[in-house]
Amino acid sequence: MFICLSPVGAAESAVDDAAVGDDMPDRLPDDNPPAAAFGRLPLRPNALPDDVNDMLERHARSLVLREALTDERAQRRLLRRVRREVTELLSTEGYFTPTVEIDGDPPALVIEPGPRAVIGRVDIEFEGAVTEAERAERRDELRRSWRLAEGQPFRQSDWSSAKQNLLDTLTSLDYAAGALVESQAEVNAAAARVDLRLRLDSGPAFRFGDIEATGLALHDLDLVRRYSTVRAGDPYSTDALLAFERALLSSPYFGSAQISVDRDPAAAAATPVRIALAEASSRRLSFGAGLSSNTGYRAEVAWSDNNLFKRSWLFNTAVRLEQLRQIAFADVLLPPAADGYRDSFGALAENADIQDLVTKRVGIGAVRARIRGNIEIRHSISLQREQREIDGLVTSTQKSLALNTSWTWREVDDPFDPRSGWVLNAQVGGGVEGLLSDTNFLRTYTKAQWFIPVGERDQIILRGEAGLTSGKADALPQDFLFRAGGSNSVRGYDYLKLGVREGNAIVGGRVLGVVSAEYVHWWSHQWGSAVFVDAGDATDSRKDFDFAYGAGAGVRWRSPAGPIAFDIAYGEREQSWRPHFSLAIAF
Repeated sequence: MFICLSPVGAAESAVDDAAVGDDMPDRLPDDNPPAAAFGRLPLRPNALPDDVNDMLERHARSLVLREALTDERAQRRLLRRVRREVTELLSTEGYFTPTVEIDGDPPALVIEPGPRAVIGRVDIEFEGAVTEAERAERRDELRRSWRLAEGQPFRQSDWSSAKQNLLDTLTSLDYAAGALVESQAEVNAAAARVDLRLRLDSGPAFRFGDIEATGLALHDLDLVRRYSTVRAGDPYSTDALLAFERALLSSPYFGSAQISVDRDPAAAAATPVRIALAEASSRRLSFGAGLSSNTGYRAEVAWSDNNLFKRSWLFNTAVRLEQLRQIAFADVLLPPAADGYRDSFGALAENADIQDLVTKRVGIGAVRARIRGNIEIRHSISLQREQREIDGLVTSTQKSLALNTSWTWREVDDPFDPRSGWVLNAQVGGGVEGLLSDTNFLRTYTKAQWFIPVGERDQIILRGEAGLTSGKADALPQDFLFRAGGSNSVRGYDYLKLGVREGNAIVGGRVLGVVSAEYVHWWSHQWGSAVFVDAGDATDSRKDFDFAYGAGAGVRWRSPAGPIAFDIAYGEREQSWRPHFSLAIAF
């Protein structure tokens, strides 16, 4: 039996033939030993698992022959080197009683590994503030987080990893100065058993203090605090610090952010939160080009300034030219407010010619938005004027002043490439006749997506949309009406082909309904295929509603921006096939 005690951070040492230390060497010998002039000692088949044999082949440098085995003395020298190194390597995999010999003609390495040791008793002890009576649940949580269960094969790498995970779990909440002060692996080679004992000192419970930042030139500390997910007096949490760091990096103001705290127990009552920042370039000119099955070829030029009027206001403007639509816009986004809301305002001009309906509109608007947990809330007000042309004639002009509120709930495992979970968006808005609107109207809209994992890779995606608008359709801008069809709607039909016919054009209706079911099979990490059925319609009244069906198949590619879908679908109503492609992320 051998017992090794060592504090965390102690120098790691090698293990002899009959013992395992607390911190055996995780760093194995060089994968690329010097070229041998006399070949390599072969490894005879044995009872070791393949991964252990592979490890010996890669890391046992003594198997490289540095002299010809022409006499017994040379073989004895080789056996001493091989036995010492192979025994040490096997102990890292839990084999403490191997027999290692060189035998045969030509010579080969013969290993009888003996039984593989398993984890026996595990004792975890605590010191510090975590031992207080009201912290019993936290101690139980730490014990449950331990990764090496009784009866599990012992491996040095698993032992090291489990200790680090336990320490990380301790220090992730409250105990920033926590330490693993003692760990012990007690090996009973005869019984092929390893008993483990650990002692952790949590130190005092930490709370956040003031925020300090370096690297600021264009912006001030107040802007940094507006993105903060930590407040002075809150219990210490690495999750809160990571969320703060992500918020800073996702903002347009900073190119890098590194957050740390003072882990001195003397500062536990109010540990300073220190941030090293590098500001992003304040002005940026960008160009873009693309292609969509909905609106055709696209070219874009954009300009942004994240320090407008030297007030950290973000100014974005762009001109986007598409085959079926042209847009110019300018937006100003203010920094987050103390309550988490972010305000913005802007103006837009658009010209579109889709399904023989030509619309020309201008508008101004303001938005107040906030994300709290998994819920995003947006309140907006918009004033717009639209001119409508059908068959080359100006048929009408509509104007509206509308208030709208949108709620989005996200419960997905990955916001860019969800495999499981759901996303739901609900909107309600409207306007009043005589108050800069041509008619009284109320618009409601709901969209949902549900991601259901199947097996290890596949998934089912269910999607649905429903919309209803009250008021005079011919007095409303198209923004408040509904059309369907296209890559993110009912596939098998042209973009916005499903709607109300007026002359040669398809215009928006007051009723919308779309449902979709899709099965995706991923045959590699990046590539997959899908089959789907879509159905939907947009009409001016519920009695005219009649589902148009589309079905097809496609290819999926996980790009850096998210899954891209290439589909071909058959439209039952038009009895024709159409291609579609899109960025298939959850809205």
